[in-house]
Amino acid sequence: MTKTYTISELANEFDITVRSIRFYEDSGLLSPSRRGQTRIYSRKDRVRLKLILRGKRLGFSLAETKELFDLWDNTSQGSEQQLKLMLEIIEQKREGLRQQLSDIAMANLELDNAEARCRDALTELVDKKQSGWEKTEKEPSSR
Repeated sequence: MTKTYTISELANEFDITVRSIRFYEDSGLLSPSRRGQTRIYSRKDRVRLKLILRGKRLGFSLAETKELFDLWDNTSQGSEQQLKLMLEIIEQKREGLRQQLSDIAMANLELDNAEARCRDALTELVDKKQSGWEKTEKEPSSR
């Protein structure tokens, strides 16, 4: 007998909500069979869910994931077209990550500069305050 899964089993296994799984169904990414009102998920559905979540972690949109699934479904073993699309998406994701790294480095530099200015200003304020106290302590009282 072929292994099947309930929506709750998959939600628990992948630590996601049942609502998320239903959303992926509504998006056309999963299509479980039904027994009355009960959804019955196959191994294929489980693998697809795993791929959806992996793609999400890698920054793939659901539309990109669906496009890859559709290419796979239209052939018995996937295709050259699917592999080329996957490589194109990977390069786009890498370029986006390179840009984010550059943006992060720039933000860190700006934070370093702001921190240095704040520390200098704080040191200057403390020095002024201390030299003001020293003058006050040294002044004779006028009684």
